Amino acid sequence: MVPVKAIDSEQMRGNFSNHAGDYDRYASVQKRVVELLFQKLSAFEKNSGVCLDVGTGTGALAAEILHADPGHPLVLMDIAHGMTLEAASRLPAVSACDGDARSLPFADDIFATVVSSSVYQWVDCLPSAFNEVARVLKPGGRFVMALFGEKTLCELRASHRQAVFENNGSRPSHVQSFPTFNEVSAALSLADLSCRDLLSTMEVEYHADVPELLRQLKQIGASNAAADRPRGLASRRVMQSMMKTYEKEYRCDAGLPASYEVIIAIAEKPRL
Repeated sequence: MVPVKAIDSEQMRGNFSNHAGDYDRYASVQKRVVELLFQKLSAFEKNSGVCLDVGTGTGALAAEILHADPGHPLVLMDIAHGMTLEAASRLPAVSACDGDARSLPFADDIFATVVSSSVYQWVDCLPSAFNEVARVLKPGGRFVMALFGEKTLCELRASHRQAVFENNGSRPSHVQSFPTFNEVSAALSLADLSCRDLLSTMEVEYHADVPELLRQLKQIGASNAAADRPRGLASRRVMQSMMKTYEKEYRCDAGLPASYEVIIAIAEKPRL
């Protein structure tokens, strides 16, 4: 069974929309994910027909597709209106609209390809969302997707759990979780999407200190959107304890690491 995690979609939408103008300056890992995903996409034979970019952000993946194949028909969609505007400004000749990955605002069987980079970790129920992808794909259409997996920000999450335990006893940490490799695989299967490739790889960034990492996450809109997150600022005592643990346990010569698990999937909708 694939678990459902509670995401506050309004909070997530606001986070990303409010920081759309800063996104490209700070989203270094997300840019690398676009590069990795485009490499995988390019290794497969090209599908003719319209391509949908779900959660396009500022349109980085769509720009790569158009650079390689000028004039390729594309539709860009993002849940955050600020991101939709940024993508439309970057690629004015391409159609762009607001939309939610959980309920795609399109008819059945109309896209030859659906692509998505660094989006589906923000979705509550992957099987339901992937069912939406299968619905809008033509038979034989391809789904090319990358999301952040369960090992993402493992250092930050472990340090926060330890800090909460030290200061609040048995109270659980509310730092957001990410889907596992097996959950992604199961969700694709439940949506009747046939995997051509499914892999996991790690990307690691290094920061001067914890506040720098937290500022970067905030500047791209990737703040905690878990529905059960504590309201208001985290206690100063917990934050100080978390930073102390992070420094003690993880600092190395390169700085403080922040790890990201990137899960990449290439799947297809069966032909009739």
